[in-house]
Amino acid sequence: MPSNSINTNVGAMVAISTFNAINAEMAEVQMRITTGRKVNSVKDNPAIWAIAQNQRAEVRGLDAVKSSLQRGMSVVDIAITAAESVSELLNEMKALAVSAADYPASDPARTAINENYLALRRQIDTAVQNASFGGLNLLAGGGSTDRVRALANTSATSTIDVDHLDLSTSGALLSGLPADLMGSFTPTSVADVATATANVNNAISRLGTGSKRLESHLKFVEKQQDALEAGIGNLVDADLAKESARWQALQVRQQLAIYAMRIANQQPSYLLQLFR
Repeated sequence: MPSNSINTNVGAMVAISTFNAINAEMAEVQMRITTGRKVNSVKDNPAIWAIAQNQRAEVRGLDAVKSSLQRGMSVVDIAITAAESVSELLNEMKALAVSAADYPASDPARTAINENYLALRRQIDTAVQNASFGGLNLLAGGGSTDRVRALANTSATSTIDVDHLDLSTSGALLSGLPADLMGSFTPTSVADVATATANVNNAISRLGTGSKRLESHLKFVEKQQDALEAGIGNLVDADLAKESARWQALQVRQQLAIYAMRIANQQPSYLLQLFR
C-alpha cells in the first residue's frame, strides 16, 4: 500500500483503533471504581466469578444456619427461665413441707400451709405450660416430645440437639413430689420435695449446657461467615488506589490518542499541497 494515499489513511486507522481500545479500558476502570469490584460479571474472569458465586451461596446458607441456631437458643432460654422459676417454687414448697411437719393434719395451720403448697404446685404447671417459643416447649408434659434440632452446617447433615425435659408435676422428674401436705404427708415427704428440686436443678444444668453449645456454635458460624466474606472480597474487590492511578494514566493516553488522530487526519491536506 502506498505510504502517501488519500484513499486509505493508515495513520488515522491506527489512531482510531488505539483511541477505541483506551476508551474500552477506561470504561472497565470506571466500572471497577463505581462498583468497587474488579470482577463484576462472568465475562471479567469466569473462574474467579464462579468461585465467588459459590462462596456467596455458602454465606447465604450460613444465614439460614444462624437463624436456626438463634431460634434454638430462644427456645432453650425460655425453657431455662421457666425451669429456674420451677426450682424457686420447689424451694418454697420444701419450706412449707418442713413447716407442715410441725402440725397435725387436723390443725387449721396445716390446712393453710397445704393450700399454699397446692397453689405453688399448680404454679409449676402454669410455668411449664407457658415455656413455649415458636411452638416448641421443652418442658411441657402430656406426652410432648418437642426438642431443639438446630442446623450446624449448610448441608443440613449435622444438628445441635437439646432434648425434651418434662418438668410438669405429672412428669417423671417430679413424680416423687407429694400431691399435698395432708393425710398422705409424712416426714419423708420433705426429702421427696428435695429430690424433685435436685432433679429440676439437674435439668436446668442440662439446658444450660445445651444453650452454651448453641451459643458457641453460633459464634463459630459468624466467624466462618466473616472469613468467607473476606475471601470473596480478596477475589473480586478492586484496589481503588491502583484503579485511580490507572484512570489518570488512561486520561493522559486518551488525550495523546486524540492528538494523534488530529495529526493523522491532517495528512491528506499535506498531499494536496503537492499539487499547488
